[in-house]
Amino acid sequence: MSQRTVTILGSTGSIGVSTLSLFEDSKADVRIVALTAGRNVERLAQQALRWRPDLAVIEDASKLPQLRDRLAGTGIRTAGGAEAVIEAADEPADWVMSSIVGAAGLAPTLAAARRGAVVALANKESLVCAGPQLLEMARRAGGAVIPVDSEHSAIFQVLQQPCIDKVSRLILTASGGPFRTWTAEAMRAATPEQAVAHPNWSMGAKISVDSATMMNKGLEMIEASYLFATEEARIDVLVHPQSIIHSMVEYMDGSTLAQLGPPDMRSPIACAFAWPDRLAWPSPQLDLAAIGQLTFEAPDLVRFPALSIARQALSVGGWAPAAMNAANEVAVAAFLDRRIGFLDIAATVRDTLDRLNDGGDLKAGAGGDVLEAAMMTDASARRVAAGIVDDLSTVH
Repeated sequence: MSQRTVTILGSTGSIGVSTLSLFEDSKADVRIVALTAGRNVERLAQQALRWRPDLAVIEDASKLPQLRDRLAGTGIRTAGGAEAVIEAADEPADWVMSSIVGAAGLAPTLAAARRGAVVALANKESLVCAGPQLLEMARRAGGAVIPVDSEHSAIFQVLQQPCIDKVSRLILTASGGPFRTWTAEAMRAATPEQAVAHPNWSMGAKISVDSATMMNKGLEMIEASYLFATEEARIDVLVHPQSIIHSMVEYMDGSTLAQLGPPDMRSPIACAFAWPDRLAWPSPQLDLAAIGQLTFEAPDLVRFPALSIARQALSVGGWAPAAMNAANEVAVAAFLDRRIGFLDIAATVRDTLDRLNDGGDLKAGAGGDVLEAAMMTDASARRVAAGIVDDLSTVH
């Protein structure tokens, strides 16, 4: 494989760190064009000193002087602020890892897609907020969007293009998170520390809480619908605690194809980086005999209502998924700050969607600039969700 130019949006988060680890372990021939981070200036500086990108960007502009001091004399350009992150995405890298957490990743992801880059997409919110527009933008520019989430990577790998119209179901697997066997009463008293303790994956706090509520799977249903042009009724979720089967595609002839592997995000990153080739690296080997058994169960929609909320948002369409995502971000942040309880997260999201749908706000900005429309909906949903959180926090 010839040298590839690479930008990593969110290089200090778990996906960004895993991406650089993969490059290191595989000895991939890459030249880093840009690295961006939110607030972790120390790790960003360490990465920049190791990989020598053309540009290093810290989204928190107040930390830019620290970054400049750490990189003084290296010849690495530095910048700070949200606009600088977008400009980094516009740098001429042919492969862009989009791994900024949350709706903050939408604008830079759109910028990378607009110029025709291959976007390795780990920022699920970009698809949830503006999936059809993002995919069309990439297509018109001659680029591509390759999913990095393990579930969508699995489907991407086993979805046979000549038979794409012969698919009967997409089956997303879910670990069930740390509260899979907890009662609703126990979940009501769950702490942030318990919610972020994922049994299989090492992830950031926000994504870990999404796994605990199963909102991550709700977001992934919406992503799958957009990525693979599949209506909501043909997307199912199956709880698989071992996280070995990452997802499945069921065809009309009764065949079901699955992608398996140890729970290590470097594998789907490697797939996205090398596709349609394969990247050799010292990956962990799958030992099914040692694992012994793989188990499955249907998700409990009563204890985990986020799945039904996501189906509702996908059915409403328009900007409802963007509103759901924004409300969820507000609610998860409030839970991590101990302002609301664990079960209040889903309740806040549902209430926000109901209020915005009743007011017709989910059509706000429709037909205009995609980023402006998505951000209008995002801001509106955050205001509503923040008010709900304030009411809940007074009694929490």
